[in-house]
Amino acid sequence: AGVRSLERQLGRLVRTATAKVATGAATPLVIAADDLATWIGRPKVTDEVPERTNTPGVATGLAVTGAGGDVLFIETTAFPTGPDAEPGLTLTGQLGDVMKESAQIALNFVRSHAADLGLDDAALRRRFHVHVPAGAVPKDGPSAGITMATALVSLLRDQPVKPTVGMTGEITLQGQVLPIGGVKQKVLAAHRMGLTEVVLPARNAADLEDVPEKVREQMTFHLAATYDDVAKVAFA
Repeated sequence: AGVRSLERQLGRLVRTATAKVATGAATPLVIAADDLATWIGRPKVTDEVPERTNTPGVATGLAVTGAGGDVLFIETTAFPTGPDAEPGLTLTGQLGDVMKESAQIALNFVRSHAADLGLDDAALRRRFHVHVPAGAVPKDGPSAGITMATALVSLLRDQPVKPTVGMTGEITLQGQVLPIGGVKQKVLAAHRMGLTEVVLPARNAADLEDVPEKVREQMTFHLAATYDDVAKVAFA
């Protein structure tokens, strides 16, 4: 998908250049990097990670879409329980069944390990809302598990997640971090968005060999076997 997108942009650039030549522009045409916005439009990817993650309750996840790798922001909030808000979990963002289960697992892990995570039990007796923006885009899979857990811990600690960190990995009720797919695409997405650290399941270590060496040299990778490994990086 990334190659197809590049092909489309190159085609657009050639068509624009051809039109300019046809209307009398001087040749040869010289197109510098600073000119690309004029020729093919403004970049569609912006570095919004710092401003999105400077609030407690938000964590940066990594995903694979039809267009390649992408960054997902997991947002959480909580409400006091009462007549209009029973304890439980609300999920939004057009999530599939597996991702919904992953969110419930993340919340139950946080609840059952509150003491280990330095959380107040009273704060957990609320209704939680987990939202994954870009609500018009369907999302599914278990790989956002550690990101959801991190967003919840961030909310309950009132402590922002380190803004340079992106993460991906399935979480179990016991806090084990399980392997996921699409490591290369996810790392490239993190690099493209300006992230400098990525948390991956320890069992995905070999998949880093698929990432271009130039990208690997510019990033730090943290291999997590349990959620404790994730938290040490996210809240460093």
